[in-house]
Amino acid sequence: MTEGWLLCTSSFEDKHMISPAAVIFDLDGTLLDTLDDLADSANEALAACGLPPHPVDAYRTFVGEGMEVLISRIVPPSQRMAPLASEVLQTYKAVYSRRWKDKSRPYPGIVDMLMALNAKGVPLSVLSNKPQASTEICMAHFLGGLGFEIILGQRDHVPRKPDPAGALEIAQRLGLDPSRILFIGDTATDMDTATSAGMIPVGVLWGFREEEELRAHGARYIVSDPAEIPALFPS
Repeated sequence: MTEGWLLCTSSFEDKHMISPAAVIFDLDGTLLDTLDDLADSANEALAACGLPPHPVDAYRTFVGEGMEVLISRIVPPSQRMAPLASEVLQTYKAVYSRRWKDKSRPYPGIVDMLMALNAKGVPLSVLSNKPQASTEICMAHFLGGLGFEIILGQRDHVPRKPDPAGALEIAQRLGLDPSRILFIGDTATDMDTATSAGMIPVGVLWGFREEEELRAHGARYIVSDPAEIPALFPS
């Protein structure tokens, strides 16, 4: 890891760059450490359907692109016939609905970082591939009262990330050009979303994926601690 790749606002003060005016955060792996609850729920669903579990760490690469993609990755290739995959998916939904807050927590430093952004008047939004209802519930439970203006999860009529539709919807609702928005996340999906939307991709190193993946998918900046994020905005 290259420390100090992004540590100060001077990066945004170059005459050829636009100062950021808002931020969109990914949720799982960026604001909240949800890995254990996601993995435990998926493994319980697999067991209920007579399938083998996976190590918790394996879910770092399984999650991030919605529940349907998660299920397609955890069901053995030889047993991905539609009825079985559908059974695992429905079981997973039921299990996660009761386990979603068992072990999940905001990452250390996240709440202080959000409060610092509030103090600077930075508009905050979330764009997740978690279903809309689950996204709203998680945000209210873990990060309620921290000034989020727009909270979007996966909705039936909007393509999920890395399609830029949700990100562009947020930009439109904020009345900002996409180029003035930081998109902060922990996966290739987030970096691809930011790039496709014309936003500034910022990768975090405390989440589910590695620095190499974030760089390879267009991360313009990398942060290793939430405390670095407020310094990206003008005082």
